[in-house]
Amino acid sequence: MEQAIAKTRVKEERYRSLPAQLVVCLIVAMSLWSRDSMRDVLKNLIDGLSEAWVKLGKYWQFPCKSAITQARQRLGAGVMRELFHQLVRPMANRETIGAFLNGLRIVVIDGTCLDIPDSDENARVFGRPGSRPGTRAAFPKVRLVILIEGGTHLIFDALMCPYRIGERVRALKLLRSVTSGMLLMWDRGLHSYAMVQRTVCRGCDYLGRIPGNVKFLSEKTLDDGSYLSWIHPSGNFRKKGFEPILVRVIEYTIDHLDNPEEQIRYRLITSLLDIEKFPAQLLACQYHERWEVENTIDELKVHLLGRKTHIRSQKPREVVQEVYGLLLGHWAVRTLIFQAATSADVAPLRLSFTGTLRVLRRAIPKFQRLQPQQLPFF
Repeated sequence: MEQAIAKTRVKEERYRSLPAQLVVCLIVAMSLWSRDSMRDVLKNLIDGLSEAWVKLGKYWQFPCKSAITQARQRLGAGVMRELFHQLVRPMANRETIGAFLNGLRIVVIDGTCLDIPDSDENARVFGRPGSRPGTRAAFPKVRLVILIEGGTHLIFDALMCPYRIGERVRALKLLRSVTSGMLLMWDRGLHSYAMVQRTVCRGCDYLGRIPGNVKFLSEKTLDDGSYLSWIHPSGNFRKKGFEPILVRVIEYTIDHLDNPEEQIRYRLITSLLDIEKFPAQLLACQYHERWEVENTIDELKVHLLGRKTHIRSQKPREVVQEVYGLLLGHWAVRTLIFQAATSADVAPLRLSFTGTLRVLRRAIPKFQRLQPQQLPFF
């Protein structure tokens, strides 16, 4: 935390009742107590310390709401962004249950939107969704594109942008964090030649769904029923000298839940050409684990936030600051789940996110009451 504060040059030159380190903790804690006011979040955050101070005859006067707002404005958004990128990394190891597929780390990319307060500045910077003529959407929205480790639900990279910028544009930039040894999965809304080409350039394997209007010609049928084909660059990419890329296409159908007589057709493309190590049925079953990303988004928007308006800040810079605090809050809960699951030798996804969140809320004041020599035991 101090490294992030020093790098972004927001360290105070004089003593303040709300130093930068405390404000950073407060912004993260806003996601742990999302329904409480800012002053109540601060009281929850230092509850254990307050009891210790009272025993020593000391009393810390809680800052007013405007003082907390000014402290957040002094801090800015850069320190939260820097802290997020310093801390967050994929955590699963080879022993983590459900995190790898034949040696490849499973990662998923997807996007969502967060409602933000209806202020003129937020609407100007982030924009609103479309609505019928003569009406306007109730809230501006910020678009969030995230990269998730499938076996732990850990968000290890994220980008936010105005609502008018599509997921596909930001997803391409988010590929900065994929590496060799990963299997990246995406939905049909993110399918494009650029997505495939940049993923391959990063040395990462991929498994993505194809939209219904995209056609692939079978060049060679493989023994497991899949076939090889080519994905061709669009006009702009062709002019820049990009070449077609060999892909493997997997087609299958699944029964409709509501109508067993109706079937849904799925088509996937992948860079995994070894049919013995990665047969079509294995990849088809694995692709449907992609929906775990929806559970991660649910953890963010329902269990952590649980507010009608997801973000409470009225100004764009504090919106960015608060979103990074939300991501760090989710990281804290998911890190504790991973550590507990590793020690108990169970899959991290078997442990309750909301239960762990309640554990954290109870533990923060308890740890503040402990003596330093008691910490190793607890």
